[in-house]
Amino acid sequence: MSDIALSPSAAARVAAIAARQAKPAILRLSVDGGGCAGFQYRFGLADAVEADDVKAEQDGVTLVVDPISLDLVRGSVVDFVESLGGAAFQVTNPNAASGCGCGTSFSI
Repeated sequence: MSDIALSPSAAARVAAIAARQAKPAILRLSVDGGGCAGFQYRFGLADAVEADDVKAEQDGVTLVVDPISLDLVRGSVVDFVESLGGAAFQVTNPNAASGCGCGTSFSI
């Protein structure tokens, strides 16, 4: 099993956003303390891959995670989900003991 993975739909969405912003197709996932359940996911386009990042590639798009955040999201899959309520990146995290209703925070 890989440390982290990016779904094809998430890769396509990152590629579209990066092209629109004229940035490299690199999505950074990090975990911050806070949110309704203790930790929250943060997404952003990165300009470069850092030396200590763990990376996953899908369809020409790179997902990067710093080592500290990786401890909390190891084994996760980042997906892009569109529903009637909106569209968002979603993390399927096997380490999360519980999450919140909005899906942006979790606890271990």
